[in-house]
Amino acid sequence: MRRVRRRDFLLGLSAGAIWWPHGARAQPSDRVRRIGALMNLTEDDQESPGRAAAFRAGLEEYGWVEGRNVHIDYRWSGGDAALINKHAAELIGLAPDAVLASSGPIVAALQRNSRTVPIVFTAVIDPVGSKRIESLARPGGNATGFASFPYSISGKWMEFLMEIAPGVRRVLVLRDPSVTAGLDQLGAIEPVAAKVGVEVSTVDVRLEKEIEAAITEFARTPNGGLIVPQSTNATVRRQLIVDLAARHRLPAAYGNRYFVTSGGLISYGPVIVELYRQAAGYVDRILKGANPADLAVQMPSKYEVSVNLRTARALGLNVPRILIARADELID
Repeated sequence: MRRVRRRDFLLGLSAGAIWWPHGARAQPSDRVRRIGALMNLTEDDQESPGRAAAFRAGLEEYGWVEGRNVHIDYRWSGGDAALINKHAAELIGLAPDAVLASSGPIVAALQRNSRTVPIVFTAVIDPVGSKRIESLARPGGNATGFASFPYSISGKWMEFLMEIAPGVRRVLVLRDPSVTAGLDQLGAIEPVAAKVGVEVSTVDVRLEKEIEAAITEFARTPNGGLIVPQSTNATVRRQLIVDLAARHRLPAAYGNRYFVTSGGLISYGPVIVELYRQAAGYVDRILKGANPADLAVQMPSKYEVSVNLRTARALGLNVPRILIARADELID
């Protein structure tokens, strides 16, 4: 499978090029600091190494080098609630100087164990509505970080789905009932669907058997499509969802590119690994004395469009040239 990023092609750069920091900034204290990292994926997930590497590279940019002046304790949960609670208690028990948290449920578990240990989160959906923080500008408490996207982005999934599959007349939105932002995301999708005459239905699913039953039942009626918003539940089960969409010939739009690299049709969402690099900057400030309550929660600065041309062909779809030109990544 070949992956082509349009901007890399235009610049004539190697698709395998990687970025290395050109030099660390002013060196921190020689005292070894301890950072906990509670991740929402499994350690063997293909996305996990890139996220951990981006976080370490960000720390190195600020002079924090693992094994020299900082130690990182990783825990991997795979979205399992019992593991999240277990690992949260373990990490807080290690008395870290800060903890990296990679989902809303992880932030909640950490806060149940401590309201004083600083937490820097990445890709959390609706941190205010889920009561993880008081406000984006002034988080209060012990948590801050980088949210996934404003709710308006959710309407883009409907727009891109109709652009690549204009024959869709019915859309099923797969929601994780534990994600409090579900109604707000749906509220952004429905007006876009109404403008183009698409009927929207939703289903709350968490277990694999529920996902399979919902998609199979929906696919019994023709002209259907899927929208899969961002959630840990969907991420850890992305191959199942992608395979079901292919089996039932359902065009699908996703909130993250790794669905497309797994065989999904199209995605629009933030550059997740960049959020981990940015999180390192907040950890640096906290290690140097900043209070997380005073660090504003930030939204992503970049969103990317990914299209799987092979999947489009398998579905009998002709990808518009204008969409190909807009895509950040084409997979063939």
